[in-house]
Amino acid sequence: MTTVRLPLFPLNSVLFPGLVLPLNVFEERYRAMMRELLKTPEDEPRRFAVVAIRDGHEVAPSAPGMPDPTSLPERGPAAGFGTDPTKAFHKVGCIADAATIRERTDGSFEVLATGTNRVRLLSVEASGPFLTAELETLPEEPGDEAAPLAEGVLRSFRQYQKRLAGARERSLTTGADLPDEPGVVSYLVAAAMMLDTPTKQRLLQAPDTASRLRDELKLLRSETAIIRNLPSLPSSDLTRGPTSLN
Repeated sequence: MTTVRLPLFPLNSVLFPGLVLPLNVFEERYRAMMRELLKTPEDEPRRFAVVAIRDGHEVAPSAPGMPDPTSLPERGPAAGFGTDPTKAFHKVGCIADAATIRERTDGSFEVLATGTNRVRLLSVEASGPFLTAELETLPEEPGDEAAPLAEGVLRSFRQYQKRLAGARERSLTTGADLPDEPGVVSYLVAAAMMLDTPTKQRLLQAPDTASRLRDELKLLRSETAIIRNLPSLPSSDLTRGPTSLN
């Protein structure tokens, strides 16, 4: 078992390998994380781990608020995550490599990172200025019939896009834009579909590529059938990644 300890960045969304993650970092614990990452030489990866928060929202306040405007916000690296932060997060996450970390004049950061590979959360340490985690790297096994499953998923994904974009609008992605490597297909489709966080988390932690593709094929057929009955559904940009306000 290969393990690594990295800074931990909890989010309200799921990061998949190969996908781009823009971040707007303004909380002090995450500013401290970025300052530490900037100490890494530019020719080395500036890595941190992203995990999805179980309840779908972070309860840590960043300023005094309702109902008592005089109350002070909870502070510290584990603020909002309870006495055992490990229980607040999903167990499978993704390592992110920060290609860009740009500090603004107000001390906040603009970050652009890319998911690299999956990890399993083993433990969380909250003794420093930001959370760190011991992580086990997870291999991506192809599984049975991954290649033909990927072809079927791509066909269904194109139909899904067309339905989502609307009959009068140009499809957001042409066939030439889509990859054909099964693992890449499985992560791209998982990230692009309009699904809730628990469903995306289920796809991320699938035991192998083929299992993920089978699940996506069922989801695509189901979602496309639903959209077919909602002709007024507005189009959505499937290629835009979420921006965290942490």
